[in-house]
Amino acid sequence: MNKDDIKRVAKLIKNSSKTMVLTGAGISTESGIPDFRTPNTGLWEKVDPMEALSTSVLYNNPKKFYNEGFKMLLGMTEAEPNRAHFALAEMERLGYIKGVITQNIDNLHYRAGSKYILEVHGNTREGSCMECGNKVELEVLTDKVNNGEIPPKCDNCGGILRPDVVFFGDMLPEDFEISLHEVETSDLLIVIGSSLTVSPVNYLPQVAKEFVIINVGPTAMDSFAEVKIEESAGKTLEAILDELEKE
Repeated sequence: MNKDDIKRVAKLIKNSSKTMVLTGAGISTESGIPDFRTPNTGLWEKVDPMEALSTSVLYNNPKKFYNEGFKMLLGMTEAEPNRAHFALAEMERLGYIKGVITQNIDNLHYRAGSKYILEVHGNTREGSCMECGNKVELEVLTDKVNNGEIPPKCDNCGGILRPDVVFFGDMLPEDFEISLHEVETSDLLIVIGSSLTVSPVNYLPQVAKEFVIINVGPTAMDSFAEVKIEESAGKTLEAILDELEKE
């Protein structure tokens, strides 16, 4: 690891009056969750996302969705936060960052103790009724599906329940517009574990005053970053936190 890069990032954070973080699937690989596009191991190498996690399948073929896509989502709920998630929670607690914008639906920032989290692709903690909007814990959907109730129905109005995940074909939630505002009004954005290929989230670095990228593998924005660190998120963030705490 390049110590000069760590010092440069720490200095950028200290000189920033407001820093936001954007995280992608690469921050969660250390928790055992495969990312989407890495050759031979990425989730999309094994499953067609349009067949597993799309509104078309959810609405038109719910049995297929709950037998395939839903099981993929449940697999993420068993993972534990790793040292990268805990380092970001500590950075927020100490005031070095304002919060985290995440493309991930694995709840690991939430479980690690981060307080201000903007989940631009939803989460796997909750579900909601498509008719009345009633919110339920994801376990409610799981229990109903396990008991053969496909699609699961809302106990309030009888409408169809669905996970609060942004699927292919869904509109992005309000969290994205909030994220855009937060980045535009920040001095620094730290991108972690994202290849910056998913639109429109990959637009966020373009509205940042300055940004840093921590990612194993190239991104389209590498040449525009103040610093690019090609190391694992956990080791890098712990080193940055140590550097921040030296003074």
